[in-house]
Amino acid sequence: MVKNLAVLGRDMAVDLGTANTLVYVRGRGIVLNEPSVVALNTSTAKIVAVGAEAKQMIGRTPNNITAVRPLKDGVIADFDITERMLRYFIRKIHRRRHFAKPRVIVAVPSGITSVEHRAVKESGYQAGARRVYIVEEPMAAAIGAGLPVYDPTGNMVVDVGGGTTEVAVISMGGIVASESIRVGGDELDQAIIAYAKKQYSLMIGERTAEELKVAIGSAYPLGSEEPHAEVRGRDLISGLPKTVVVSTAEVRQAIEEPVNSIIDAVRASLDKCPPELSGDVMDRGVAVTGGGALLNGLEERLRHETGMPIHVADNALDSVAIGSGTCVENYERLNQVLVPEQRR
Repeated sequence: MVKNLAVLGRDMAVDLGTANTLVYVRGRGIVLNEPSVVALNTSTAKIVAVGAEAKQMIGRTPNNITAVRPLKDGVIADFDITERMLRYFIRKIHRRRHFAKPRVIVAVPSGITSVEHRAVKESGYQAGARRVYIVEEPMAAAIGAGLPVYDPTGNMVVDVGGGTTEVAVISMGGIVASESIRVGGDELDQAIIAYAKKQYSLMIGERTAEELKVAIGSAYPLGSEEPHAEVRGRDLISGLPKTVVVSTAEVRQAIEEPVNSIIDAVRASLDKCPPELSGDVMDRGVAVTGGGALLNGLEERLRHETGMPIHVADNALDSVAIGSGTCVENYERLNQVLVPEQRR
């Protein structure tokens, strides 16, 4: 079985994220990075667009077309659309119509249920995979961030994704202590939408909230020069378009609750960590990965709240995909980190 995994370099790893799906192909690296969005014609049930093209349509479609995100909180919310999206991505990579069915490693949150676990596997099989293997996201993120996960020392990783935040202490190729919460980048966006609604009676969309978070969002005070940004939306009182100016301090206030949830998860994992490994983590520091790692000031906030050395991984956005891809490239060495195959 191990030898066969290397057939023709077709084997792939999929980081099936709430916000983005990344695909790593053996021998080629990351070949696809697209938003996990599908635009569907509700009249004909046909797919209109997938990925970046579909994301452009969110909030801008006529009644008969809906742009949906089939994954919510890191797990499959719509099985059928996820399967069609996966099939589309696999065929986009293998452009020829008749391709050898690939073996696929899929990264999933560590806190998912056995039902959600089976749904991920089944969607992979339905999308055309020959075998589907599962790796937990914090383990993949740690491998992708270059942590020595096989050494008998404590390595801690915080993976802040679109739908979930995964915190884990890893030693000797296994997860010793972990926390998985369904709070991530999406929750930050929703908090900004709720703040604009409450504070300014302004209705803004998900894309506007995300752009605001990226432009001026912060988890920790930045000093005297804090930027401002214009936000356009619909006035809930008059129903007319309206523009307001929002400061970084206001965005920080808006996202305070989800940021606190992430910090609490980190503390809970440290609390569950055996004393010997706690000392290792104090020496080595905590690696932060995922799109949320790029939130301004998150590194400083975690350092301030936990007293631990914190560093953002160099390839924070791609860590899970690179780690899963490493499992594809070195299956013999890494098969111990894969979740055991269950009978179908």
